[in-house]
Amino acid sequence: MTHAQTFRATVETPIGRMIMASDGTALNELCLEDWWWAAPATTAPTTPATTEAGAANALPVFHQTAAWLNAYFAGERPALDTAPPLAPHGTAFQQEVWQLVREIPYGHTVSYGELAAELAERRGGGRMAAQAVGGAVKRNPITIIVPCHRVVGSGRSFGGYGGRLDVKATLLELEGVSLARFDLAAPRTETQQYRSL
Repeated sequence: MTHAQTFRATVETPIGRMIMASDGTALNELCLEDWWWAAPATTAPTTPATTEAGAANALPVFHQTAAWLNAYFAGERPALDTAPPLAPHGTAFQQEVWQLVREIPYGHTVSYGELAAELAERRGGGRMAAQAVGGAVKRNPITIIVPCHRVVGSGRSFGGYGGRLDVKATLLELEGVSLARFDLAAPRTETQQYRSL
């Protein structure tokens, strides 16, 4: 079985250096370099930007990603139709959840339970577990553009974040979301955050 080549490059942002991964056409991953999924997650051969900088950095998808991020951090509210083509790798269920997350408007938050209810309604009714939706949100490999930071817990719960909660707070504040409604007094470990979904 032949695997497609994966290209990687980095982009500097106000929250730190981010790693971009692409199959050459679409963006497959976007995260801070110190996040838990930042290491290559596939057996596909990779071409790190450090060893193939010319080839990787010349990819239009990386230029488009960097431009979108620059506009985002400048407060310009870039639209999803200006984002690079996205092709995150995941299950059919994860893809459904990530599509819902992409629809959360700038400056708004949605709870895991609300996402679960919306997904259940789109599937024709029934129930959907917030924990299952939370698990899919946690595995979103394209942060910010697929805005999983806008998904919060119920009530005063801030919820979890695949990266760091301080980054989630920074992104929400940048979008004008008041954090006063959340209970941020007791920081928890990532494991504790996802157990409480």
